[in-house]
Amino acid sequence: MDRIIEKKKWNNKRIMIIAGVSALVIFIVFVVVTGVGGKSKLDVDTDRITISEVTKGPFQETIPVNGVVLPITTIYLDAVEGGRVEKLYVEDGTQMKAGDPIMKLSDLDLELSLANQQTAVFNVLTQMQISRDQAQQNTIGKLQNMADADNAFRDATRVYKLDQKLYAQKAIGLQEFQIAQNTYDYALRKEKLNAQILKQDSTSVKQQAQQAQESYANMKSTLDLMKQKVGDLVVKAPVDGQLSSMDSEVGQNITKGERLGEIDVLSGFKVRVNIDEHYISRVYKGLKGDFQFADKTYNLKIKKVFDQVKAGTGQFQVDMEFVGQVPQGIRNGQTLQIRLALSDATQAILLPKGGFFQQTGGNWIFKVSADGKTAYRADMQLNRASPDYYEVISGLHPGDKVITSSYDTYGDMQELILNK
Repeated sequence: MDRIIEKKKWNNKRIMIIAGVSALVIFIVFVVVTGVGGKSKLDVDTDRITISEVTKGPFQETIPVNGVVLPITTIYLDAVEGGRVEKLYVEDGTQMKAGDPIMKLSDLDLELSLANQQTAVFNVLTQMQISRDQAQQNTIGKLQNMADADNAFRDATRVYKLDQKLYAQKAIGLQEFQIAQNTYDYALRKEKLNAQILKQDSTSVKQQAQQAQESYANMKSTLDLMKQKVGDLVVKAPVDGQLSSMDSEVGQNITKGERLGEIDVLSGFKVRVNIDEHYISRVYKGLKGDFQFADKTYNLKIKKVFDQVKAGTGQFQVDMEFVGQVPQGIRNGQTLQIRLALSDATQAILLPKGGFFQQTGGNWIFKVSADGKTAYRADMQLNRASPDYYEVISGLHPGDKVITSSYDTYGDMQELILNK
């Protein structure tokens, strides 16, 4: 007998179809809820983020730098002569007057050379006196000879003229007349010779005296130089100021040219500033900066640029001078935090600085929607920077609100759900 077989409603094929459809529905719901396959979203608490507003206003590109207050003038004390430190008259930090002694060095070789030079000068001076006395005696002898020759010439002239008349009158003979004539000629030649000798002697004496004087002057100049060198063994303050950086000790050997210390002229101050070498092409004389001191703002201006980058630091230095009022109570060696302006103030779109820049590099930012419920990625372009703001070139407009706090926990999220 035939039996009707009832058809099963839940066979394996139907079960597999229902399971597949169910899985597909669950996946779709997951995608919708989590954003997989679309924009990834993340819930954030607005109390834990910083929302800033983009504004428009004056922008000036500045960089923060550190400066050290220094005396307006520093005089370096270098050893003019080397030697052993024999005595210290003052200590480091002492207020000095120009000419005050600081330390005394000793150099026996230099002092012995001075003594020898003094002896040599004394000997030359003595020899000059002896030579001068001898020259005077020789001159006196020559003058005496000249006087005798002049007297003999006068007598010979008188006799010659008288005999000339007598011979013309035939009162004396030719031989007697010739004797008188010969005596006259001899006396004349002798007088001329003595005059020539006296003239040459005068010239010779003058030359010898001049040479001796020049020799003495040279030796005296050398002696004065030696005295100055010995005098330099006593190190003195060249100007009024405060002695600093002196660490010499009694008994220490100092070489010629060695730095002994500094004299700080405290009539005013300057600020020595270190700047990253990245800005070396943009820093020049006349750039201005400011700093806060005792709740007031004070201005500075670059007066000198040292173009050489210091080895191992990646920095170069500038000297800045105070413009206008100098802060009361400022001290030598004090560190100041300065805002150095690299440009003039101009109108620009301003984006407050924040931690977002570390993750985005300034290429994009989370911009808050008009209803304030979400924030989404927005591309942007930045230009210059100051300690507080970035200059926006494109992508943002005044009035836009953006998240400027850190994006460390956001990963690759495309949209943020803002929960208050």
